[in-house]
Amino acid sequence: MLSCSKSTWPPRLVTVPGLHGSEGAHWQTWLERQFARSLRVEQADWDAPDLAGWARSVRELLARERGPFVLAAHSFGCLAAAHALQQASYAGDVVGVLFVAPASPEKFMFAGQFEARRLGVPSILIGSETDPWMPLAGSRELAQRFGSAFVNLGDAGHINTAAGFGPWPRAKYFVDTLVHCAAPLRFRDEEPLEAVSHALV
Repeated sequence: MLSCSKSTWPPRLVTVPGLHGSEGAHWQTWLERQFARSLRVEQADWDAPDLAGWARSVRELLARERGPFVLAAHSFGCLAAAHALQQASYAGDVVGVLFVAPASPEKFMFAGQFEARRLGVPSILIGSETDPWMPLAGSRELAQRFGSAFVNLGDAGHINTAAGFGPWPRAKYFVDTLVHCAAPLRFRDEEPLEAVSHALV
């Protein structure tokens, strides 16, 4: 069980962009404007994916700021966020993670060895049937390994600006779902992943 009884509420949104970062028209940038006190993980070089280094940037931000947090990651940022959560226990700080269009670990083997393991926090993974960076079957398998609720967005490309995902109300809905299901009172009745799955039905 996760407990938020000693934390402020609601959680702060933390976006974790992928390769090249997320420009002003990107849904992550739009999402940041929907939540007060939002934060973004910054990388020293957005054009040089490095799993260990990018994950360290995630951990350093979480350690530096006051939680709790809900993460919204995209593409290679999904791998960095998952790697960060697997390296240390943030069960008391991170109450949910939204993974959107995760990049295939096989395509980024040069950036560091990634092992998909079950996360200690509730999460939702959004996949696309036409994502050039990850086949739908790969997204579904990654969701199973993480223990994430899985959503097939259909013909959505890489779920980025080029695919038409600027303002994206469903992203806010997914984050709100994670926050709602992480509310302390809910934890008394349901396991976190079960609560998320029920909310998505």
